[in-house]
Amino acid sequence: MFYVYVLKSQKDHKLYIGSTNSLERRLKEHNEGKVLSTKCRIPFEIIYYEAYKSEDDARKRERNLKLRSRAHAQLKKRIEGSLK
Repeated sequence: MFYVYVLKSQKDHKLYIGSTNSLERRLKEHNEGKVLSTKCRIPFEIIYYEAYKSEDDARKRERNLKLRSRAHAQLKKRIEGSLK
């Protein structure tokens, strides 16, 4: 399985969107500071994820969420309780 995930920084409360084939490993990498783009914002918690059979589908969804403000806004509305 491949996953699109949303992390929330417990430091600045901002979100990070990514994709992976292992949620546990990827969260660990983020929280250990091994990801350059997020290491100054640790610690993180997973607040949302979607599972896909196809890596291509997961990557397309990740790009969609990152590049299309409407898709991002709809996701935030869907998970508004988790954003608090």
